[in-house]
Amino acid sequence: MAHSNALDDLVDALKALPGVGVRSAQRMAMHLLERDRSAAKRLSQAIEASLDKVRHCQRCNTFTDAPICVTCLDTERDVTRLCVVDTASDQSVIERTGTYKGHYFVLLGAVNPLQGQGLDDIGVRACLDRACDGQVEEVIIATGFHAQGEATAHVLSTALKKRGIHVTRLARGVPIGSELEFVDLGTIAHALLDRRPR
Repeated sequence: MAHSNALDDLVDALKALPGVGVRSAQRMAMHLLERDRSAAKRLSQAIEASLDKVRHCQRCNTFTDAPICVTCLDTERDVTRLCVVDTASDQSVIERTGTYKGHYFVLLGAVNPLQGQGLDDIGVRACLDRACDGQVEEVIIATGFHAQGEATAHVLSTALKKRGIHVTRLARGVPIGSELEFVDLGTIAHALLDRRPR
């Protein structure tokens, strides 16, 4: 294959996507250029439009085209509950369950001192302000169950309890439909520690 700076730039740009390595990026680039140039054009236009129009909601920090997102404007939602998540994609997952009808606050990731990401970088101060607005009675911390997510949960929980806010943590446990012999030991250990009466 002849060398092309433009093609190399496209492959490098696609490698920026999570989970995409060199070979996957090359396959995507080749597919778009060889078989579906119209899709490549639509993708380019959609990315450009998103960069121009999508911003963070002024109230919950999720992505939206408007100053306040539709979830925050929904008068049917429970204003007394606030679910704190690491990312907008985590919020989307919870929404797809159809079981949570409260409001959200989306952090900009989790605390990660090794990468220089502290409390101010992820929006903890804004989260605390939102949680202490006088309407919220319970904050559900739904950050990830990795070291950074646990550290973030601990910091938030401590700060919220000092302000008199009731705090709960998303439960951990054995996935529905699984058999114990195939579940990792860490999950089983947490399920035993977090067990509840039946």
